[in-house]
Amino acid sequence: MAYQFKIKLEGTSKPPVWRKLLVPQNYSFYQLHMAIQGAFGWENAHLFEFVDGFSDGASIGINFDDGWDEEEKEDAHETRVDEVFRQEKQKLHYNYDFGDDWTHLLILEKITDDKLIHARCLGGKGACPPEDCGGIWGYYAMVDAINDPKNPEHKDMRDWLGMKKNEDWDVNEFSVEEANQRMIAYLQA
Repeated sequence: MAYQFKIKLEGTSKPPVWRKLLVPQNYSFYQLHMAIQGAFGWENAHLFEFVDGFSDGASIGINFDDGWDEEEKEDAHETRVDEVFRQEKQKLHYNYDFGDDWTHLLILEKITDDKLIHARCLGGKGACPPEDCGGIWGYYAMVDAINDPKNPEHKDMRDWLGMKKNEDWDVNEFSVEEANQRMIAYLQA
């Protein structure tokens, strides 16, 4: 069996940034994390957790030896997706980068009979914000600065991103093929 999720980056609009993933039911939450990283274009450079939707209020994240409260978090490497998701329409939040606070809403759209070895991106919309741009508000300020030559931060932002002359940031840019290539690379690493 496989689980089809729609995952939306909260706070985005015009366009909303989302991806649709199909993942094997036996994936761990760490594998789901890596699939989300690849599908969106994140760089897996920050901590993450999955929260909400648990009867005991627990969350799932990476287990670190320092400061980890075993009673509050499950290890993402050891907790399987099918241990938490049991029925369609279940929701869960995925938080990535506790500084920028990228919150994604996961909705289990359907459980299929597909037999998968690796996750697949089925579709999506919108460009993923670059890492460390300051969260959702920083992202939209960055887009405005990049695409407005009169903005005082225009040159600095373009230099930071390594953009070429006359290149614009396209908030609509998304390629399902590139998302699938990244997912395969991330999951094999």
